[in-house]
Amino acid sequence: MTDAANGTGDAGQTPIDAAHAAMEASPDDDAARLRFYARVADAELFLLLTEEARGDEISPQTFDLADGAVVLAFDRTERLAAFAGGPAAYAALSGREIARMLAEAGMGLGLNLEVAPSSILLDAASMSWLAETLKAAPDAVETEIAEVTAPHDLPETLLSSLDTKLATATGLAGMAYLVGVTYRSGARGHMLGFVDAVDGAEAALARAAGEALAFSGVEAGTIDVGFFAAADTMASRLARVGLRFDLPRPAEPIDRPGAPGMDPDKPPILR
Repeated sequence: MTDAANGTGDAGQTPIDAAHAAMEASPDDDAARLRFYARVADAELFLLLTEEARGDEISPQTFDLADGAVVLAFDRTERLAAFAGGPAAYAALSGREIARMLAEAGMGLGLNLEVAPSSILLDAASMSWLAETLKAAPDAVETEIAEVTAPHDLPETLLSSLDTKLATATGLAGMAYLVGVTYRSGARGHMLGFVDAVDGAEAALARAAGEALAFSGVEAGTIDVGFFAAADTMASRLARVGLRFDLPRPAEPIDRPGAPGMDPDKPPILR
């Protein structure tokens, strides 16, 4: 697709701008740094190409810098056009998909360069770290649950991370409950129970929970995940004691068939 914007038209702060500003204001705050990377992973980014995509094949513009090759991406098409000086070919991809591609290619990312307060260079090592972190996903509960209780002793950073992450899981489930749990084996922990998950969305929801934990800054923490129908007895038990997260309902579906990266089973191929 080609950007037809002729000016920046860039009004207002984006989530990446806000997270970048918080990170810059507190350079020693690991939690702020993790929140910035989480926003990058969740964002739809516009990757600058040398030419229009050919099916699933894309050809990003690359720039050789002292620390290695980088590609450029922007969190608004207006910013991409401002950098390019006019209309330019791009591919709209999630930050996590770009991280995966760049980790495999050993390349870095120039994000919003020269056109936004969040202008930053992320080297190849940073992209490899991000791609690896995004692989985190807890196992689904497979053992019998003996007792559920209200969640306890969980840091606010984790609760905030879960709230932010689940807000991106539009239409994948009705809601989720965070509870303390005791299994028949005697093991104790915490579980995030999703209610009325869409068929096939279980893996994506488990990854979302894993990413929320990974980017919360909580070390050595674990959260199990479970999936329940609203009619299940367990769902009512979760509702009585759990901390509830409402997942957004989908608006009108956006159909972009053929756009690279839209089919998770057919990731874009770098040319």
